[in-house]
Amino acid sequence: MKIYTKEGDKGRTQLFGGTEISKDNHRLKCYGTIDELNAYIGHIHDHNISEESKKITLIIQNTLFDLGSNVAFDQKNQKIKVQCINEEDVSVIEKEIDRMEAKLQVLSNFILPSGHPITSLCHIARTVCRRSERNLVALMKTEKVDLLNIKYLNRLSDFLFVLARYNLYKHGLKEIKWQKKT
Repeated sequence: MKIYTKEGDKGRTQLFGGTEISKDNHRLKCYGTIDELNAYIGHIHDHNISEESKKITLIIQNTLFDLGSNVAFDQKNQKIKVQCINEEDVSVIEKEIDRMEAKLQVLSNFILPSGHPITSLCHIARTVCRRSERNLVALMKTEKVDLLNIKYLNRLSDFLFVLARYNLYKHGLKEIKWQKKT
């Protein structure tokens, strides 16, 4: 099977389920941004991070693939079964946040999204995650969206923030505090 079908050459594509839409459709923007986020998580995974972080990033990538499929599904063919986000998926991230935060000092100041290449990458992924969340909230105004998808992305952005801080901790580096102008 060839990777290119030429079906999208005129700016149209199909949702999971067969509904044809324009490539600038908001639903496509949502799952496209989730795909972008998944690629950044993969990039984080491919760096020198702790084994615990490697394990959780793979779990997150698989869950994001499920979330993207769920968002891409047109919900018309009830014979098609898609994976859905559940509370356990959220709980997995919360437990990992708690594990990392137990090693970190309490945050008392705004910090800059920098300090180490992996830390910066975590912050980039966090901002893409927030964009994914905003896109999904916007989609919710016109279409049915599972609130657990939004909850998952919200928690995932928290995880990426903590992972950025944890990475600095693991490398023995200090957070760079935001300096307020005087």
